[in-house]
Amino acid sequence: KEVKAALEAAILEALQGIGEVAEKHAKAKAPVDTGNLRDHIRHMVVEDDKSVLIGTYDKEVPYALYVELGTHKMAAQPFLKPAAAEHGREYRKIIEDALKNTGL
Repeated sequence: KEVKAALEAAILEALQGIGEVAEKHAKAKAPVDTGNLRDHIRHMVVEDDKSVLIGTYDKEVPYALYVELGTHKMAAQPFLKPAAAEHGREYRKIIEDALKNTGL
């Protein structure tokens, strides 16, 4: 039970760390006009799924999807996908460090 609890705590710690770092990368990559898009990028750890979500809430920034994917009138300016896809080694290190710190 102790090992399982330690591993679950380490996983949640790693997910929180990954979320913080991914949020930072997305904010750095987001195009800035007024700063509204950048200021509303957030992360959330979903404990049940052992996952982390990063993005914006539609009500706060309804145009975020169009910025990320583009439209027929506007080229895409991805900020979420690069934040996730371009930093795998950094995220892996966060996971490894969290697991090493369990003391097991």
